[in-house]
Amino acid sequence: MAGALLTLALTGSDGPSVPGEDSADVGFARDMAIHHQQAVEMSFIVRDRTDDEDVRRFAYDVINTQANQRGMMLGWLDSWGVTIGSNTPPMQWMEHGRSGGSGGQHDAPHGGQHGSAAPDGRDAPAGSGGGALMPGMATEAELEQLREAEGEEAEVLYLRLMTEHHRAGVDMAEAGEEMAGTKEIRDLAAGMVEGQASEINLMARMLAERDAATG
Repeated sequence: MAGALLTLALTGSDGPSVPGEDSADVGFARDMAIHHQQAVEMSFIVRDRTDDEDVRRFAYDVINTQANQRGMMLGWLDSWGVTIGSNTPPMQWMEHGRSGGSGGQHDAPHGGQHGSAAPDGRDAPAGSGGGALMPGMATEAELEQLREAEGEEAEVLYLRLMTEHHRAGVDMAEAGEEMAGTKEIRDLAAGMVEGQASEINLMARMLAERDAATG
């Protein structure tokens, strides 16, 4: 009897209290963790390619915010008892249940690319052959171009790449906020929408100051 009561307390009367393998919560956490990893990588690159304090400060904010959020998502995946990586195609979670349809306008978020994780659970870097890139993610060629750029050229390229990255991130976060079953993911996704939308506007101003379009 005691064991039955404990099981009921952990699972609830309507089923498991943690999201399942095919849930939007797990899919969002997996995909956004990979998405965030590249944003952090690009920010570290530009930090070393320019002396502009505004760009360096912005890159530092992205590093801190997205590394922290990524850690939270990886921690939730671990606590839910699911692997960090999956053989499931990225973004598949967005194709189910969005506003009761098959994904609608969110079937293909900004950027038109897709990302992946290696089958053993390790994140697959852009261009590694581990799969297509997720929306908004830079290709390996674009990352290499950023690594080779300096000064204002690096600043403009970074801001353009990060703008596209954020646009796709907002699209993913809006879907996560709408579709997730856990309060943790819904709240995190809502914060991402607000924060990254604000940063998109900031990057547009920074590009304008450099007489550059968003691309």
